[in-house]
Amino acid sequence: MSTEKKHSICPVERAGALDFNIRKLVQNPRKMLRPYVNEGMTVLDLGCGPGFFTMEMARRVGKTGTVIAADLQEGMLAIVRKKTQDSAMADVVKLHLCRPEGIGLTEKCDFILVFYMLHEVPEQLNLFNEIRALLKPQGKVLIVEPKWHVSQSEFLESIRKMKQAGLAVLEEPGIRFSRAVVVWNPDAGNGAAKKN
Repeated sequence: MSTEKKHSICPVERAGALDFNIRKLVQNPRKMLRPYVNEGMTVLDLGCGPGFFTMEMARRVGKTGTVIAADLQEGMLAIVRKKTQDSAMADVVKLHLCRPEGIGLTEKCDFILVFYMLHEVPEQLNLFNEIRALLKPQGKVLIVEPKWHVSQSEFLESIRKMKQAGLAVLEEPGIRFSRAVVVWNPDAGNGAAKKN
């Protein structure tokens, strides 16, 4: 696959393919996020697209939490805005337009989701450095990539870059049709013991 195609961003016109109810049978947001997102947390849905995971994150963090829905495309954020505008989630979900050169946030997060978008990033080491800086002590990052688009060797190379940025692997959860890893910043002064 060419580098240009590998790093192309899913266009807004294809948002419907990312956000449909049948997808929940394979990638259930409630089940997937349950171990990581709790009430009162500040969480980041990085590359949120049309908000497939954003909405469940908002339900899980509740009124005392914050979900930052971040995307490179204003059109994707407009879809999330429309979903939340007439609900209690409007006060919970904050929209953030990323810059091409980086996320551009300073708010510290308890959890960051990077779902099916890492392969769109040409400078992954820069992204991982920025993610590490955004993590609160004991904060975690769930990174998931599609098996049909990202080979095992490519995913291992991404993990190598995560480690180079100072992130450590906590676990490799099983997610259908996907390659997944949970990482954290062991140097954040959190004192938590590393899991296998």
